[in-house]
Amino acid sequence: MLAPGNTIGILGGGQLGRMLAAAAARLGYKVHIYAPEADSVAAELSEAHTRASWDDASALRAFAEQCAVVTYEWENVPIAALKGLGDVALYPSIRALEVAQDRLNEKDFVTNLGGRAAPYMAVDTRDDLDRAMTLIGTPGILKTRREGYDGKGQWRINYDHEAEGISLGGQPMIYEGLVRFDCEFSVILARGQDGQTVFWDSAENVHQDGILAKSIVPASPLAQAQVAEARALAQQVAAGLSYVGVAAFEFFATDAGPVFNEMAPRVHNSGHWTIEGAATSQFENHIRAICGLPLGDTQLLAKGVEMHNLIGAEAADTATLTADPANHLHLYGKGEARPGRKMGHVTRLTQ
Repeated sequence: MLAPGNTIGILGGGQLGRMLAAAAARLGYKVHIYAPEADSVAAELSEAHTRASWDDASALRAFAEQCAVVTYEWENVPIAALKGLGDVALYPSIRALEVAQDRLNEKDFVTNLGGRAAPYMAVDTRDDLDRAMTLIGTPGILKTRREGYDGKGQWRINYDHEAEGISLGGQPMIYEGLVRFDCEFSVILARGQDGQTVFWDSAENVHQDGILAKSIVPASPLAQAQVAEARALAQQVAAGLSYVGVAAFEFFATDAGPVFNEMAPRVHNSGHWTIEGAATSQFENHIRAICGLPLGDTQLLAKGVEMHNLIGAEAADTATLTADPANHLHLYGKGEARPGRKMGHVTRLTQ
């Protein structure tokens, strides 16, 4: 068990790191942020900030030497950077990132455990793409195997001829058959160093232009009926990875049952509602898990909760956002409100 007063290192300097830093401070820990960017919103709430690139081996080692434990708020931290941290405790493990950073590895890992996913094939060449469209069919979605989020790095192909203008660019990709679904929902768990696992209520998620717009708890009856099966798979994945911390698993609710979409080895946007809506937030339980503390109660504190993301200019009208006392407003302290940029979120509880 890591005693209060120790320093937690966080790799990545965005809003997830900011909310983790706030949770760590409430539990008496200090936070040291490692991020390449100068304007880290996480560093604003942290004891220290190392600004250095991911390939700066000496900076990574010096950072790790000042931390009792290290975690990450961004799943695309290079594996080489993690290996350069030395002997400091790292949660979640490198293995979790090796699986989650590559969509093909992720799908293979989950389906080998018996999980249900959309039909998929690896695509490295144009011939591979033609073969995948023939065997799986269209419509489908072509995705980069690495990186890409909020709809980036994805191309929907409704008919074979629509693939003609897509350049693979020499990067490994994956083609997935389109899933017909009624709604999307997430399963978020926290797993401690002793294997103790807790779940929050599953949120139904609504996306716009590939970006999460809102999360609603409780989810629809159809999604709720599939949560138990989805949780069982999520728990298998976490155990198979010897996972420590919070992880999110996204599912499609279909007539055939829950279909796995993807996992995030970190705290997740669809769990932001837990700050006000649950007895213990996803951020606090992540800190508890990586520090070896008992996990907190995850019960819902209201009849229902809705979390709305504030995208781009939606965060500008703070007067309106704060006028309703039922709104729990979280602004991330970012500068320019670009289209598609997550600037904050609002949570509302219903009694």
